Amino acid sequence: MSGDVLVVGSVAYDDVETPSGAHKDLLGGSATYFSLSAARFTSPRLVGVVGRDFNPNDRQLLADQGVDLSGLVMDDSGDTFRWGGRYHADMNQRDTLYTHLNVFETFQPQLPSAYRDARFVFLGNIAPELQQDVLRQAKAPVFTALDTMNFWITGRRDALLAALRKVDGLIINDEEAALLTDERTILNAARGLQKLGPRTVIIKRGEHGAFLFNDDDVFYVPAYPLETVVDPTGAGDTFAGGFMGYIARTGELSPANMRRAVVAGSVMASFYVKNFNPDNLTRTTLDDVRARYEAFVRMTTCPALTL
Repeated sequence: MSGDVLVVGSVAYDDVETPSGAHKDLLGGSATYFSLSAARFTSPRLVGVVGRDFNPNDRQLLADQGVDLSGLVMDDSGDTFRWGGRYHADMNQRDTLYTHLNVFETFQPQLPSAYRDARFVFLGNIAPELQQDVLRQAKAPVFTALDTMNFWITGRRDALLAALRKVDGLIINDEEAALLTDERTILNAARGLQKLGPRTVIIKRGEHGAFLFNDDDVFYVPAYPLETVVDPTGAGDTFAGGFMGYIARTGELSPANMRRAVVAGSVMASFYVKNFNPDNLTRTTLDDVRARYEAFVRMTTCPALTL
């Protein structure tokens, strides 16, 4: 049942300030982070839009990593989506300095014919109406998941609820889960989200790891401990790419494999946050992933109680 994974989302340029420094024109966007992470496991198919300022070297970087760019549209009428942010000292909070949607504002995703049979589909945090339109274009996926954000939860709630009824999985953070369900505990929020449609719910908690709720199965994975976090921008999308990429590679949706996929997502996020650009992801090999996964197992496995 294995197959390629399709992602629809943003390709962007970011200006980022963290306690480790400031960098401009970093290649970013949800579909970019997702694809570079998923490419460790399978062949991602990217649907997005870029503007006249998009660097050909960045297109080549994605292609060299095995990302299928047949669905990446070039719109010469404007510039690529751009975002700027400044992180606080604890790296858990950030201020958005600006958001320029540019050509992304009028983006209407159209799946190339070769993409319509994708078996695994991930919808980045684009407008929920567009997420529904992509689902209508996909022929018969075996597992679909989406991401969203506060803007859509408060401003397009009805459309988002309609989209949630059509997907198998939801990947969001704890703040978004609370906003969507009006529940303050992780367990109650997760159960509330499952009642909205998706049987698989992943709630990310930043440096505190992530919870997987898969039907009745509950699993917690911590974040991999790191001495230094340089830039957390895109860590959540990198997590999603690792999760979906692993599922697509293995083609298995059992509870045990979903647990493995969540750990794979956490592993990929731990590689990404150690630099200001995607270099850490592009240099990461499957052997690196296996080694860190095994380290995760050693750190989180407790011997049986002997009482």
